[in-house]
Amino acid sequence: MKQATKALHAGYTKDAQKTMSVPIYMSTAFDFGSADFAASSFNLEQGTDNVYTRVGNPTNAILERRFAEVEGGSAGLAVASGMGAIFYSILNVVEAGDNIVVSNQLYGGTVTLFSQTLKKLGIESRFFDVHSPDESEALIDDKTRCIFFESISNPSIDVPNFEKLIEIADKHQILTIVDNTVATPILCQPLLFGADVVVHSASKYTTGQGTAIGGLIVERKNLSQKIKDNPRYPYFNEPEVSYHGLVFADSVVSPVLFTFRARMILLRDTGAVLSPFNAWLFIQGLETLSLRMKQHSTNALEVAQWLETQELVKKVNYPLLESDKSYLNAQKYLSKGASGLLSFEVENFDIAKKILDRVELFSIVANIGDSKSIINHSASTTHQQLSGEELKKAGVSEGLIRLSIGLEDSEDLIADLEKALG
Repeated sequence: MKQATKALHAGYTKDAQKTMSVPIYMSTAFDFGSADFAASSFNLEQGTDNVYTRVGNPTNAILERRFAEVEGGSAGLAVASGMGAIFYSILNVVEAGDNIVVSNQLYGGTVTLFSQTLKKLGIESRFFDVHSPDESEALIDDKTRCIFFESISNPSIDVPNFEKLIEIADKHQILTIVDNTVATPILCQPLLFGADVVVHSASKYTTGQGTAIGGLIVERKNLSQKIKDNPRYPYFNEPEVSYHGLVFADSVVSPVLFTFRARMILLRDTGAVLSPFNAWLFIQGLETLSLRMKQHSTNALEVAQWLETQELVKKVNYPLLESDKSYLNAQKYLSKGASGLLSFEVENFDIAKKILDRVELFSIVANIGDSKSIINHSASTTHQQLSGEELKKAGVSEGLIRLSIGLEDSEDLIADLEKALG
């Protein structure tokens, strides 16, 4: 099946009621039926469905299966937020004393998680310039556990050289983890380029209307072959005390090794569970994602091209512009469009502030991926916690304005910006 078809049908076999819409199973727990079945469920012999909603729920399971199909992966794990997905994907492979190699062009909250919160847990983050992928290799040592980058960075709108970073990671037998939130699997499938794991904030384009918070982790097919017997990943290859010596890599769940361990250790113990109602909302969003991403991308390119003609605008960041630093990479990895996120620079914060205060159709909001258009000043909001040096490395100047282009008529959006820039 093609992606658009999978987004409508994958992962759901109609229940006894033959409902066309996926049911919402708003239940914390499920009847095991017998003591033996209950015991075997907690011994990981029955999978995760219909045990306890903290580790598995039928509605959430449909979302996980469907999203994994659309992304081209083998399995998914739904959690309470995009940041939860990022945190679990890292925590699944590290312990105190380990390090991760990370692009410095990232969402501000991710930078803070990596540089501050993980630091308190004894985990070092080593940053490289996304436009110089060779820098990443020099940062790798025997304690490195992954390379992390965004397929389209937020808000600098950079597109990295996927293949080079994946080549470096594979050479050293470490995982690549890609935040694919901005591109969505409709526009880019990093797993098919060889990435090992993708993470998403489903709160963005997946829901499409800013209605719910949630996150997803998806692993590629056959990832267990890279993890099994790999000394960099002892958690998967050594007996797990909390499951009476179970070795995850040798268990019946090895085909979905990464997400299963994250579920049965991290989600079980720290509980960032996604509400089944939110899972249902994301399922509804998935059904129209392919149509929406085409229109977001079309509108954004038209707005970006217009912004390039404006005297007040110093620079426009959108990877399908021939002038953009990521144009060649975008031609390889974003053949279906470059999403609705773009940014542009004006001289200073005062000018940026005036533009934000003058728009009428755009809303000043920290979110992205909404059906309605959004404008934001990154340095004073989403990246406010970063130092001046960190902002510079992240490609965030004081005059940078980020736009999340929605589904309105592009002529109306341009007219609103023209008035604000005037």
